[in-house]
Amino acid sequence: MASSAPVDWLIVGLGNPGSEHDGTRHNIGFEVADELTNRWGLPNPKAKYRGLLTEGRTGPGGPRVAILKPQTYMNEAGNSVGPARGALKVDLDRVLVVHDEIDLPFGEIRPRLGGGLAGHNGLKSLKAGLGSADFTRVRIGVGRPPTTDPDRVAAYVLGRFREPNSDVRALIDDAADVVERTVVDAEPAT
Repeated sequence: MASSAPVDWLIVGLGNPGSEHDGTRHNIGFEVADELTNRWGLPNPKAKYRGLLTEGRTGPGGPRVAILKPQTYMNEAGNSVGPARGALKVDLDRVLVVHDEIDLPFGEIRPRLGGGLAGHNGLKSLKAGLGSADFTRVRIGVGRPPTTDPDRVAAYVLGRFREPNSDVRALIDDAADVVERTVVDAEPAT
């Protein structure tokens, strides 16, 4: 039996709004969301649920998706994602969040369902906004600075990539591939 929800998946790209954050490690989720929007030929996003939202299919006969880029800043993303999930009637395990992960080396990508929050303020906000941390994640390794000083770590994730543009582009494409496989290969919602 097919789901009665308007979409099968809510894909959330985490980042911070504003051009000053473009190209930063913390905004890799936005970059992947944009890549998927282009790849799947989805319409330009519209302002909705305190974010930018687009909806459509991954391809002919493919799953129905909504892609959301919260415009609340990372540490308040749950205030966008919670209402979007409620309105779209998406099961928690069909919320897929794409985010930067400093505990993974640059270039490593790991999908998983649920898990710890690892001090990631965006994930903490999502847990609060969704009522649980049992959502799907695609963790994108952006590397870790050689310090644990919170101010220097924050400056690192809010800073631009130092890796070559071609490596960053490949990371975005690879992460989009992981999201696409996760969504397209999943069992249909019931």
